[in-house]
Amino acid sequence: MRTMGRIITSVTIENLLSRDKRIHCDALVDTGASHMTLPLAWRDRLGELEEARRIRLEMADQTTLEGVVCGPVRLQITGFEPVFSEVIFVDMVPDDGDYEPLIGYIPLEQSQAAVDMLGHRLVHVKRLDLK
Repeated sequence: MRTMGRIITSVTIENLLSRDKRIHCDALVDTGASHMTLPLAWRDRLGELEEARRIRLEMADQTTLEGVVCGPVRLQITGFEPVFSEVIFVDMVPDDGDYEPLIGYIPLEQSQAAVDMLGHRLVHVKRLDLK
């Protein structure tokens, strides 16, 4: 989906150890973010996930907040192959009742997805870099 320079795409996040626990949502592609970032309010929807660590996150406006890194999850960006990863849950404030999950550069690279800046879309990368 294209919206005024913003790339929004559908993604499915599934608890790898409890495959019936999943979230399907639209998320903002944010190459300034590292991970798949979800609202803390959705954490229970994925069931029991292992909490790997708590981390400090810096927002675009330089404010900081705490995030909880959890996994393992199976993450699939629509149109791309699924990958195994982890997610960060943060306390988000909904905008008009809606949360804005983020897809960061780690799941994008894992999925072999790149941002086409001219077409405002995700495109498939044929090869991964090892250099």
